[in-house]
Amino acid sequence: MSFATKVAAPSTTAAEDLLDFIAESPTMFHSTAAIRARLDAAGFTYLSEGAAWEVRPGGSYYTQRNGSSVVAWRVGERAVAPAVGTDAAEGVAGRAADSAPYHFQLTASHSDSPCFKVKTNGEIEGPAGYVRLDTEAYGGMMDYTWFDRPLSLAGRVLVREGARIESRLVALNRDVALIPSLAIHMDGGVNKGFAPNRASDLFPLLSAGDLASGSLDMIVADALEIDPAQIVARDLFLVNRERGRVWGVTGEFISAPRLDDLMCAYTSLVAFMNGGNERTISVYACFDNEEVGSETKQGAASTLLADTLSRVNAALGFGSEEYVRALSASLLVSCDNAHAQHPAHPDLADSLHAPQMNGGIAVKEAANQHYCTDAFSRAAFTAVLDEAEVPHQAFANRSDKAGGSTLGNISNMQVSVHGVDVGCAQLSMHSCVETAGARDVDLAIEALTAFYDTDVRIDGADSIELG
Repeated sequence: MSFATKVAAPSTTAAEDLLDFIAESPTMFHSTAAIRARLDAAGFTYLSEGAAWEVRPGGSYYTQRNGSSVVAWRVGERAVAPAVGTDAAEGVAGRAADSAPYHFQLTASHSDSPCFKVKTNGEIEGPAGYVRLDTEAYGGMMDYTWFDRPLSLAGRVLVREGARIESRLVALNRDVALIPSLAIHMDGGVNKGFAPNRASDLFPLLSAGDLASGSLDMIVADALEIDPAQIVARDLFLVNRERGRVWGVTGEFISAPRLDDLMCAYTSLVAFMNGGNERTISVYACFDNEEVGSETKQGAASTLLADTLSRVNAALGFGSEEYVRALSASLLVSCDNAHAQHPAHPDLADSLHAPQMNGGIAVKEAANQHYCTDAFSRAAFTAVLDEAEVPHQAFANRSDKAGGSTLGNISNMQVSVHGVDVGCAQLSMHSCVETAGARDVDLAIEALTAFYDTDVRIDGADSIELG
C-alpha cells in the first residue's frame, strides 16, 4: 500500500465545482453571468432595475447592475409580519408586536480580481515587427507573477447593430499574449531584486511580425463573429485561463487564478441557493470593483444594495419606517478571503490570529475598522457555527501591519446593518495563481449554509436570539 492511500483523501467534488465556476469567470462580467445562469436554473425571477417589481413571500428573485454586480434574495414564507404588527399573526410566532416587521440575512462578496486592463488604443507597434498591448494594472496585483505565462483576453464589447448598440461578452478561449521576462544574461541582478516598470516591462507581446495595427479588433471581432467596424468600445482584460486544480498527495490544496474572491462568491452562492429559513429574507450580493475601492455605480459603496432592499421593502407593502426597523434587525456576512500563515514567513502573521488552510472559515477583525467585525457581530456569527458544529478560525493582521480592507464597512455606508467579515484562508493573495485549502470549500459552504438556515433575530445591539 502506498503512502498516499494510507491517508484518507477528502472529497473534492465541491472544490472541482468551484474550479468549474472559476473557469467560467475570467472577468467580473463573466462571473456575474455565471451567477445569473445558476440563479436562472434554480428558478429565480429576474427583476430589471428599470422595471416595476412585484415581490411576494415565498418568492425568489434577483437583479443586476452593469452586467458585473448582482443581488439575489429569497423571501421566506413566514418572514413578513403584517404592516400593523402583532405577535398573534399567523406565521410570525415569536416576534414581538413592537419588533421589526422582518429582517434581512445577507452575504456579500466580489466578482473582480486584480489583472491588467487593455486601454482603448490598445496596440503598441515596434520595435521591429513586434506588436504589444497597451495595458494598465487593475487592482493591487503582484506584477512578477504574470511574466512568462501564456495569457488570453476576455471582457465585454459594445457592438453596433444598425441603430442599436449591444453589450456582448467575449472570451477568446485561447492564449494570444505573453509578458516576456528579461534574460538573466541581460539583468544579472534580477535575483537580488525585481521591480518591473508597468509602462514598459509589463506590456504583453501579441505578435513578432505576423500581426499589425488593427489586429486586436480583428481578433475580438472574429471571436464574436462580427465585422471589426461594429466594435464601438470594449472593456478587455488580460486573463490567465489556466485551469485550476486540486493537488497534493492527499488532495489538500486548490490552486487557481482569481480565488480571491471567486472562492467566496461561489461558496456563498451555493449556501444561499441551498439554505434559507422561512422567517427571514435571505440576500446574496456580489459586487464589482472591490479591488479598486468599490466607489463605482456597481461597487459596494454604490446604491445598488440600498436600492434593492428598499424596493423589496416597498414591494412588500412597507414604508421607510419599517425599512429602517428591518435594517436594525439584520446581519451581513462580508465574504472575502483571508491570509493563511505563510510556511516560509510565519513571523509575518499575528501568532494568535493566523488561520490555517483547511481549518474552516476565518472571522476577520481590525481595530481600524477596515473589517466590520465587532464583538456583537462575531458573537452572532460564531454562535451560529458553534450550534451547527462547523469549525471556524480568527484572523487579525500583525499589529505593525496595516493589512487590507474589504466589502463590509464599505457597503455599510449605504446600508447600515450589523456586519461580520469572514473569508477562507489562502496563500499568494493577488498572485496570478493563488492557493487555498480544498476542504475549506466544503467548510465555507457548511458555515454559510448554517447562517442562512438559522433565524438570527437581533434587537439593536442588546441581544441576539437564534431560531
